[in-house]
Amino acid sequence: MTEFLLGAAVFVLATVALGLVRILRGPSDADRLLAAQLLGTGGVAALLLFGVATSEAAVGDLALVLTLLAAFASVGFVTGLAGPDAAAEGRGERAASADPDRPDKAGRGPG
Repeated sequence: MTEFLLGAAVFVLATVALGLVRILRGPSDADRLLAAQLLGTGGVAALLLFGVATSEAAVGDLALVLTLLAAFASVGFVTGLAGPDAAAEGRGERAASADPDRPDKAGRGPG
C-alpha cells in the first residue's frame, strides 16, 4: 500500500510540473492563474499522500499551510490583475495613479 501511495504522489507531482510549464508559457493570465491553483492543489495532494504513506502527522499540518498560501496567492494575483484603479473604485475613491484629466464617477473634472 505504501508503494501505491508514493507512486500516486509522484504522479501528482508530475502533473504539477506540467502546470509549472503552463505558468511559464501560458497564453493568458487566466491560464497562469489556473496553473498556479493546480500547483497549490497538487502540492497539497502530494503532501497528504506522502504523509499517509509515511505515517507522519506533521505533513498534514504542512499541507494545510500550503492550502492557505495558495488561496492568498490567488487573491493577490487577481488583485494585481485588477490594478490600483479597481481597488480604489471599490472603496469609492480615485486612485492616486488615475488620470487627473478624467472626471470621476460624480462627474467632477480636474480642479
